Amino acid sequence: MLVDAGHVLGGELTPRIAFEQVLEILKVRHGVIRGAVALLDAQTAEIRVEVSYGLSDAGRFAHYRLGEGITGRVVESGKPIVVPKVSREPMFLNRAGKRDLQKQELTYMCVPIVVKGKPVGALGVDLRFKQDRDYDTELKCLGLVAAMMAQAIKAEHLVDEERRRLKDENTHLLEELKERYDFSNIIGTSGPMRQVFEQIAQVGHTNTTVLIRGESGTGKELIAHAIHYNSPRAQKPFIKVNCAALPDSLIESELFGYEKGAFTGANALKKGRFELAEGGTLFLDEIGDIPLATQVKLLRVLQEKEFERLGGTSTIRTNVRLITGTNKDLEKAMGEEKFREDLYYRLNVFTIFVPPLRERKSDLLLLSDHFLQKYSREHKKDIRRISTPAIDMLTAYHWPGNVRELENVIERAITLNQIGPIAIDDLPPKITSATTDQRARESAETPEGLFADLPSLDEIERRYMRHVLQATGGNRKRAAEILDVNRKTLYRMAARLGLDLDGPHS
Repeated sequence: MLVDAGHVLGGELTPRIAFEQVLEILKVRHGVIRGAVALLDAQTAEIRVEVSYGLSDAGRFAHYRLGEGITGRVVESGKPIVVPKVSREPMFLNRAGKRDLQKQELTYMCVPIVVKGKPVGALGVDLRFKQDRDYDTELKCLGLVAAMMAQAIKAEHLVDEERRRLKDENTHLLEELKERYDFSNIIGTSGPMRQVFEQIAQVGHTNTTVLIRGESGTGKELIAHAIHYNSPRAQKPFIKVNCAALPDSLIESELFGYEKGAFTGANALKKGRFELAEGGTLFLDEIGDIPLATQVKLLRVLQEKEFERLGGTSTIRTNVRLITGTNKDLEKAMGEEKFREDLYYRLNVFTIFVPPLRERKSDLLLLSDHFLQKYSREHKKDIRRISTPAIDMLTAYHWPGNVRELENVIERAITLNQIGPIAIDDLPPKITSATTDQRARESAETPEGLFADLPSLDEIERRYMRHVLQATGGNRKRAAEILDVNRKTLYRMAARLGLDLDGPHS
C-alpha cells in the first residue's frame, strides 16, 4: 500500500487528484470505509475538506475551526487521535455519517499533515472496529501516507512560490522596460524632437499602424519601443525584425513560420514573428528591403488579419499592432516598382519623421553627457566631462551615422581615456580631420577667408620700408624724403613695424 501511495504522490499529478487516488488505494488495500483529507486555509484559519471518499454531503462540505472536533484538534496540536469506537465519542462532529453507520461499529483515526514543522491539514479514515487492532502500527502507516501527502503539498507550494516569483519578476521587468522606453526618457529638447514626442503621445494609446522614417542610427527602434510600452499592449510581447538582415529566402518563414516538412530542414513546426507577437507589437525595421513576394502576404495580414504558415493550409488569425521603420525613399521605390503602392498606403497611416543629429545639434551635448555617464559606469571609470576643445570638435562634425555613431565615439573615447576628461586625442581621426577640413572650407567661404593667403597691410608696409632703407644704405634723412615723412614720423613707423634703423637692412 505504501509503495503504491508513494508512486501516486511522487508523480506529476496535482495534489488533489493524487489524494483522491491515495484514498482509493486505502479503500482497496487497507479496508478504509470512508476517508477525507482536510487542509487548513492559512488566511481564514478554517479547515475544509479537500477530497473525500464515502462521506455524506454534509461530510464532503464540512469545515472546522482550529480545535473544533477531532480534525480541528489534530490540526491545532499536530498530534494524531484515535477514536476506537465512534459511537461512544461525543466530539465526533460528523453525526449524520455516524448515524448511518450505527449498525457497524467504526474506528476513526486522524493524523496530521505537517509541512516545515507546521500542521497544514489532516488525513482521517474510518475503519471497521476490531477488538485486536494494533493502533500503533495503523497510526504509523497512516502517518507515513500523511508525510508523503505533506511532500506533495510542499512541492506544490514551491511551484506556486516559483510561479508567483516569476510573475512578480515578469511584472517588474515589464515596469523596468516601460520606464526605460518611456518617451520622456528619449533625450532631446530641440524643436524637431519635441514634435516627435508629441506624435508618440498622440499615437501611443491607439492601435494605429505607425511608419517611422529617418536615417540609419537616428533611433527608430527606440521610438517603436516607446510607442509599445506606452500603449494598451504594453503587457504583451514586443517583437522586432530587421528586414535588411534577413535574406529573401528566409524572411517569409521568419515572419509567418512554417509547418514540419514544409521544406528541406524543416524538422519541426516553427511559429513566425506574427504568432510570437500575438496581442502585442511587431516592429519591422527597414521595411523597404522586403521582397515583393513577401509584400503581398504582408498586405493580406494588414487587410484580413490572417495568414498561413509556409507549407500549411490552416488559416491563423492574428491580433498584432504593426510598427515599421525605414531609411529609404519609399516614394522613389514605388516609382521604380520595388515597393507596392497599396502596401505603402496601408503602412503610411501615421508617420513619424525622426530628425538626423545634424538637424538637432542642440541635443548633442545632452546625448554626449548621457553616453558619457552610461559607459563610464559600464567600464568602471570616473570620467565626468568632455573638454571644451573636444566638445567643439563634436559640435562641428556632421555625424553621418547620427546618434548611433555618437554613442560609439563616446564609448571609444572612454575606452582610450585613462585620466579624464575626454580630450581631442580620444576622438577618432575621422572626426578631427573632418572637422579641420570643414573649418577650412567654411573659412574659405567667408570674405576674410578669400584673402587668407595675402599679407596684411602692416606686413606690406614693413616690406616697403625695409626696401627703402636697403636702397638708401640706412640713410634716415634720404629714407624719410622717399617715404614723404619727417624724421620723427620715420622713428615712430620703425618702432610700430618692429624695424631697427641702426641695424642691417639687407
